[in-house]
Amino acid sequence: MSDMFTIQAVARNDGGKGASRRLRREGLVPGIIYGGGKDPEMIATAHNKLLQHLEHEAFYSSIVEVEASGKKQRVVLKDLQRHPAKPFILHFDLQRVAATDRIKMNVPLHFIGEDDAPGIKAGGTISHALVDLEIICEAQNLPEFIEVDVSGMEVGDMLHLTDIKLPQGVEIVALTHGNEHEHDELVVSMQAKTKAAEEEEAPGEAAAEEAPSSEED
Repeated sequence: MSDMFTIQAVARNDGGKGASRRLRREGLVPGIIYGGGKDPEMIATAHNKLLQHLEHEAFYSSIVEVEASGKKQRVVLKDLQRHPAKPFILHFDLQRVAATDRIKMNVPLHFIGEDDAPGIKAGGTISHALVDLEIICEAQNLPEFIEVDVSGMEVGDMLHLTDIKLPQGVEIVALTHGNEHEHDELVVSMQAKTKAAEEEEAPGEAAAEEAPSSEED
């Protein structure tokens, strides 16, 4: 997105579970900033504001600006701890980044062209084996998402990691481990409609055919 996300935060000096519980009662979420060759910094931010950011898919894979103690830092979200049963954020971790730092991040996959795919028009279905992708790149080249064009897929076709067109300067982590073919995971496939799906549709079609006519003899 064109506008950078900004987290307004306050510095905190007290750690531990007791201090964290006190912050949460005040509507704040404890967090930490680390990396960049500097000491870690403990911070806290408003819970409702953080939740608003988390509603945006791009927040998870974007450079974020943190304002705390009168200074601004650029970071990426590296970890998020949620309450197991309630819609609360318990803690968040941020990593400092400079433009030329090489970072690993998970970014979402956006599948485009499904409606135009010959396989869909022939009655096939798309099956997504992956919904996100771990990549490595300089922070300044970090994409919010990666598009996967499926508009040319026929029934029986498959796309693997090596078929994905990547933005400049971006690499797929799985393909940096040596032999590409050994790590070339399936991303998406076009499958024929299953027999079970056809049978689910059949009762509805049969009922329509057997419905009595409203016309009188």
